[in-house]
Amino acid sequence: MSREFILVLVFIIATLLGYRLIKSVPSLLHTPLMSGMNALSGITILGMITATLGAVAFHSKVLGAIGIVCAMVNVVSGFMVTDRMLKMFKSSDRKETKP
Repeated sequence: MSREFILVLVFIIATLLGYRLIKSVPSLLHTPLMSGMNALSGITILGMITATLGAVAFHSKVLGAIGIVCAMVNVVSGFMVTDRMLKMFKSSDRKETKP
């Protein structure tokens, strides 16, 4: 088997395993997990910037730029979802107490 085939096979298995794992997480744990994934995506952005700066070929730089954009979309949408979920736990009818 070629190296590329093995890499594609590992990617497919990791995708299916990740989907099954995320699907089995209770909804109560999604907010803490989302925060952790935002931190990991931030590290991914730094890695992609470093790899893109070190790229020699033009197509490698283009793929690096696409990777940076995808990771940024993941971080921004993760923060938006986390903020939206945290707003669900705030009470909308807070009573103001006057001293």
